[in-house]
Amino acid sequence: MEEAGTGTRTAARRQGRRMRAPATLEKQRDRRPAGRLTRRRIEEDQEEAVFREVVSFTPDPLPVRYYDKDTTRPISFYLSSLEELLAWRPDAEDGFNVALGPPECRNPPLSSRRPRTLMCHDMMGGYLDDKFIQGSATQTPYSFYHWQYIDIFVYFSHHTVTIPPVGWTNAAHRHGVCVLGTFITEWKDGERLCEAFLAGDEHSYRAVADQLVLIAQFFRFDGWLINIENSLSVSTPALAGRCGECAPLPPVPDLSAASADPRGPGALVRQRGEQRAAQMAERAQRAEQSLELIRKHGFSAALFAPGWVYECLEKGNFFQNQDKFWSLLERYLPTHSICSLPFVTSFCLGLGTRRVYYGQEEAAGPWYHPSAQEIQPLFGEHRLEGDGQGWVKTHCCLEDAWNGGSSLLIRGLIPPEVGNVAVRLFSLQVPVPPKIFVSLVYKLEGTSAVGVALELTTGDAGSCHVGGISVLSAETSSRRSPRPLRVPPTKLAKWVGRCGQQLRGGWVQRCYEVTLRGCLLQDLFVNFSRPPGSQKEENFICRLGELQVVDANSLLTPLPQVQAVTVSHVRWQPAASEHEGGPAGLRLSCTLHWAYLLPRVRCFRIHCCRGSEGGSPGSGPSEPGRPRLLGLAFVNRYRIVGLAVAAAEPGQDGRVEFLVEPVPKEGFLVPQAEWGRAAMLYSMPRT
Repeated sequence: MEEAGTGTRTAARRQGRRMRAPATLEKQRDRRPAGRLTRRRIEEDQEEAVFREVVSFTPDPLPVRYYDKDTTRPISFYLSSLEELLAWRPDAEDGFNVALGPPECRNPPLSSRRPRTLMCHDMMGGYLDDKFIQGSATQTPYSFYHWQYIDIFVYFSHHTVTIPPVGWTNAAHRHGVCVLGTFITEWKDGERLCEAFLAGDEHSYRAVADQLVLIAQFFRFDGWLINIENSLSVSTPALAGRCGECAPLPPVPDLSAASADPRGPGALVRQRGEQRAAQMAERAQRAEQSLELIRKHGFSAALFAPGWVYECLEKGNFFQNQDKFWSLLERYLPTHSICSLPFVTSFCLGLGTRRVYYGQEEAAGPWYHPSAQEIQPLFGEHRLEGDGQGWVKTHCCLEDAWNGGSSLLIRGLIPPEVGNVAVRLFSLQVPVPPKIFVSLVYKLEGTSAVGVALELTTGDAGSCHVGGISVLSAETSSRRSPRPLRVPPTKLAKWVGRCGQQLRGGWVQRCYEVTLRGCLLQDLFVNFSRPPGSQKEENFICRLGELQVVDANSLLTPLPQVQAVTVSHVRWQPAASEHEGGPAGLRLSCTLHWAYLLPRVRCFRIHCCRGSEGGSPGSGPSEPGRPRLLGLAFVNRYRIVGLAVAAAEPGQDGRVEFLVEPVPKEGFLVPQAEWGRAAMLYSMPRT
């Protein structure tokens, strides 16, 4: 076959390599790939970029550091040597691994002088399924979700420079937890490496420090664990002192200062040295006893490799084992609180056996995407005080979901002598704006008729003015029951359009309007009350699908639109038709870029529309013109891999359209007319 049109493709690819994430639409327009046509969609008043391609099966290779060599899926990476560290420079291909944003506001702040908890994730060498930035189809992945107990998360491996996979950084930052990478030297090679940059002049070790700072800033994680596991030459006693100078990384300060006071604000660097216990059953008990002693003296603590409950025990019981392990430690792990709005969670763990979108199944089959993990609650068992037998237990559950892959399952018992039981889900420290909207999506399992109500606590009771809700007590921290929102303002219809309705799958959404002044929102509860007239013991199972607390004014601010969608790094592969006897098809891989203000979104949902029959990997044929979800993006780019499209007829163009749907932090749906879009026209080469 001739490679007709190769010049056009090559020019477009060269242009794509030079592209960076644009700050403005004007800059992006100046960098349009050759062969691009534009037109205006009058009916939607939005520009659609159109790209023309001639199919070729000899693609330009992509760098294996950034892409899986077999599939071209973007992957996280590490640096194996001092030479690689010093040679690294920011590149457009690095953009996939950049975190969505900094850690969310939390209270108390990390700089407070209190004992803190560091968790070091050291499991099976690192960079497993979590290295796939856009997710994978892993069936039983490891997941961490007890974030409220953790102040600092370290991603550890035995590579010289461990850059945390962005999925971990996004999940941790969503919970207000800082993330550290690892710079490690060990054994004889480590000794030589240390002396190579510490025994020289100031320039040599400052160069290493500057590179570590640059990497952390570029990928938007928060510092480094400096892990020296080798001896240093006795002839160079200044090495130890220089080690402290070589990593002035925010929030990691001088190492010598950190070692002087383990409780100080700079105590973020720890040496790694922990031996495995001989018996699995003893591990949790030893951790509990060690942590009790550490806290008794007011020290901070580091937990290394708590993923052993996944590595060493039955994976089918992973969630139960992990919950049990952390329940043994929780009394010694003070929680931190989220202190910013909007506060929105679907309780999704970032994995599942299927994908669900607002109660409707979008795709069947296992998936794992750490960046998609939503804010997680306080897990555990809560019992009534005194002689009452009432209790409530919370669990994560993959069996059903409202949005994502999992929901929060709450089981409980209301004894005959009490009217209700409640469970605290979240600890907050949020200065409340004058008006907030609160929403709860839930459903009761079985025939239980218990009442379900959302409750909250407010601080500053002396100056806190509450309007529009009833006050249940006059305590300093008062629990309130909000009044349901019945007639929402017209402009808020996108957010509250489902309020009070019976939704698909048996889900129910309740919305509340709360007017406050001078208050501090502290806790979110769900209260379960016995049915009217009931005198018996009431067992119940309730599933929570979503919880939202939103500043009312934020819902009135118009969202920016996705702009300047471009297509680059195109790769074609032949593929047989999914229907026996049908015409041969194609597999298309390419990279989308667009411009958008990242602080305004939770993520982007990437869709495609095909002009003829085809399907995404693992799915059946789609309806022509109907958007099909391809995946989620947490930066302004997405790599489409192996998309099935029909081969173009001789002398005709095939067409596929890509759509970028922003998902606002407030959690409402954006109309399709406001999505970003780009189309590709493709033709077969002349034979």
